[in-house]
Amino acid sequence: MINNDHCGRIETPFTRRELLQRAGGGIGMLALNSLLLGEGGAVTNIGPNPLVTRQPHGFGRAKRVIWLFINGGPSHVDTWDYKPGLDKADGKKLEGFDNTTGFFDKAVGPLLKSPFEFRQHGASGMWASSLFPHLSGHVDKMAFIKSFHTKSNNHSPALFMANTGVPRMSNPCVGSWVTYGLGTENQNLPAFVVMSDPLNRGLPKGHAANWGSGFLPGAFQGTWVRSKGEPIPNLKRIAGLNDAQQRAQLDFVGRLNAAHGKRHPGEMELTARIRSFELAYRMQQEAPECFEIESEPEHIKSLYGLGEKRCAHFARQCLMARRMVERGVRFVQIYSGGMENARSWDGHGDIKKNHTQFAGETDQPIAGLLADLEQRGLLEDTLVIWGGEFGRLPVSQLSGGKPTGRDHNPHAGCYWMAGGGTRGGTSYGETDEIGHKAAVNTVEIHDIHATILHLLGLNHEQLTYLHSGRRFRLTDVAGRVLHDIIA
Repeated sequence: MINNDHCGRIETPFTRRELLQRAGGGIGMLALNSLLLGEGGAVTNIGPNPLVTRQPHGFGRAKRVIWLFINGGPSHVDTWDYKPGLDKADGKKLEGFDNTTGFFDKAVGPLLKSPFEFRQHGASGMWASSLFPHLSGHVDKMAFIKSFHTKSNNHSPALFMANTGVPRMSNPCVGSWVTYGLGTENQNLPAFVVMSDPLNRGLPKGHAANWGSGFLPGAFQGTWVRSKGEPIPNLKRIAGLNDAQQRAQLDFVGRLNAAHGKRHPGEMELTARIRSFELAYRMQQEAPECFEIESEPEHIKSLYGLGEKRCAHFARQCLMARRMVERGVRFVQIYSGGMENARSWDGHGDIKKNHTQFAGETDQPIAGLLADLEQRGLLEDTLVIWGGEFGRLPVSQLSGGKPTGRDHNPHAGCYWMAGGGTRGGTSYGETDEIGHKAAVNTVEIHDIHATILHLLGLNHEQLTYLHSGRRFRLTDVAGRVLHDIIA
């Protein structure tokens, strides 16, 4: 509706906020401000620059995080959790097994021993399967969590659970909470970067909601970066536009946005969008150099496996991750594998073929990353995480009548952490003798999240955000720090 006053001027109608502000002497605006506080929309303690570097609650050895997300559900009993009992029970029926534990209840076969050989490695004697000829040499750097369990046997909710702490979309992910709590050390690069599978195998289930900021301001969401081609789409300056012209455009848009911002105070999404223009301009100067790995010496490229066809794509991502954290990026997450089944670690049909492929893609690059971080003195304050949404069952999944695959297992899985104040060469928790369920010192995702925050100096109970009338946190009303894996 358009209002016309007696002078013939045309005005836009009151906004709801302006109406409340003027009506009743402004009493309505007081109520609205209270509601906006509950929505996270009014002024918060993050200040005018939401990504400015902030001090943690206490001492934390880690300053940054690289999460290697093993997408699709890696099999703990075929990777890091050696089960001699499963070898002995191979081919037998698991009595009392609930066929609905996995996803394909009509294709449950007998117990299946691992097709991979396990050996002990390092001074710690940690077990590793033959899938990891390179990573097995770094077990003394790793703190294993072998009693992980989760709530869902379906990829999407389990992915959301692993990333956000709840089995549904819309909540902030770990990277968003970390950057909300600590800001970033480099204002010319994104604070939180995500890289997905570059081999046309798709995004993980749930897509960008896995790295979304939820109800936190948009400045804290992950920036998706490609490892080949143009890393950040639409970042390059328009042809024919020089720096002075672009700066003038941004200044003009900034003045318009500032005027608009005064009329709509406290709108954090608007603030985040305005700041994104300036960040994009600054990234034009620094991002190309950060993502350009061709300048790395040949021995570093070889360390990561850039010359190896099967792992070159993941090697490139791991090397880019090192260059990013070296330049102050706070949180990097790399997804190994795409959507599902043969496109990720989702070994339903043939666990041996599936895991051989994806371990072959990631083993040398991750080992190279750990070695490179260590030789540069970065591993001591960089937390590296390996893990996915759930584990896999010790019983087989029938494929063509043959017991060659493994279905999803929400009851057991394995994570490891390295660097950033963790205690290498240690193992926390156990599954039962065949790897069916977490049995000793069980760990849920809130415990892993609490431990990540603790290593960064953040108290998971104090890192909160007021939304919809209550203070939310990453760990909800749960979470305990796993002190046994902390140095």
